[in-house]
Amino acid sequence: MRKAMLVVAAGLATAAAGVYAATTPAAEWAMNATVIEACSCPMFCQCYFNTKPAGHGAHEGHGGGGADHFCRANLAYKVNKGHYGAAKLDGAKFWVSSDLGADFSKGEMDWAILTFDKALSPAQREGIQTIMGHMFPVKWKSFTTAEGVVDKWQFTKDEAHALLDGGKSGEVKLKRFAGMTAEPIVIKNLPYWGAPRHDGFVLMPNEVEAWRVGDKAFEFKGTNGFMITFDITSNDVKKVASK
Repeated sequence: MRKAMLVVAAGLATAAAGVYAATTPAAEWAMNATVIEACSCPMFCQCYFNTKPAGHGAHEGHGGGGADHFCRANLAYKVNKGHYGAAKLDGAKFWVSSDLGADFSKGEMDWAILTFDKALSPAQREGIQTIMGHMFPVKWKSFTTAEGVVDKWQFTKDEAHALLDGGKSGEVKLKRFAGMTAEPIVIKNLPYWGAPRHDGFVLMPNEVEAWRVGDKAFEFKGTNGFMITFDITSNDVKKVASK
């Protein structure tokens, strides 16, 4: 496997000031969360095996001209169980929209927007941003936060659907990829960013994945998608830092 997501997963890239803060934990924390995720790359996202995303030309579902390389994604998260110090994170929802850029071999990526669900308290927001800094220990050229309502987040064995602000801001809709049996296809033993543990990538190509806000808006159909449940704690970060 080439140095791509492995660089991120190993934490070899460091976050810069003003972006996710991947530093030694100030509080004890833990997060087990599930994400409904999709991106602009063909199925399955080559970013997990290469140092650059897929090239996109002027064809259906990929917009734009030429052969630009990018990976524009939406990640809709729901915390199954977690805490940040005394703040409980159980049930917390948040959304990440991003573009990894044309080449991330040096651990620098284009932009990311972390949208907090309006129901989250200041302590929960602080915890989520801190934890996601360790999940995505990279340098972003642009990183901002926003506020919205993740008003739909649901899945079955066959499909998944998440909406941000009723779909006005963002949407991810996935449908299970057909396998040899009625069970989902799952990729195991492949690193997922900085997560030390996960239950595998459940392959579910998207019917639509869209970010519909501002000058970074995009929409793709029929491209990569999956669900994954991961687990990470402050003790995991301390172990990595001590090596």
